[in-house]
Amino acid sequence: MSKNSEEIDSNNNNKDLKDAWAIRPCNMYKEEYSDCTSIKARFHQYFVHGESVDCSQWLTDYENCVRYKDSNCNDIKAGAAVVQSEEERRQKRLKAHYANTTWKKRQSPPEDWAKPLPEWLAKKNENTYLEVKANEIAGAIPEAADSSYCLVM
Repeated sequence: MSKNSEEIDSNNNNKDLKDAWAIRPCNMYKEEYSDCTSIKARFHQYFVHGESVDCSQWLTDYENCVRYKDSNCNDIKAGAAVVQSEEERRQKRLKAHYANTTWKKRQSPPEDWAKPLPEWLAKKNENTYLEVKANEIAGAIPEAADSSYCLVM
């Protein structure tokens, strides 16, 4: 028995899908399929990949999503298929990130991440809307309390 089959069987006992939060609203899968098969998308796919992309997975995900939602989340196999598809899509999207060997990944932020801004940048930030709001939030009184901001609509 495969890992996915075991997960599905254990979920059938619980009547709950572990990663059901990953399932998008069903109409989004249908919209993705429609977008993927549109003439504009086909032209873009041909330009980028040299051929049309297979869009059938979006339709399969839509059908499984509808089956999962319409059965009041009792069709665990359909829900698990959508979750598996979403995970594969996520892994494909992040493949370049994980394969990156150019940049060293941090384990923690730099020690001086909260140091004050350089003087020239602090001066440039002076009396900006963001600085005034930050001072209001911090409880500090802004220096130019009588200044006004003009908004043309």
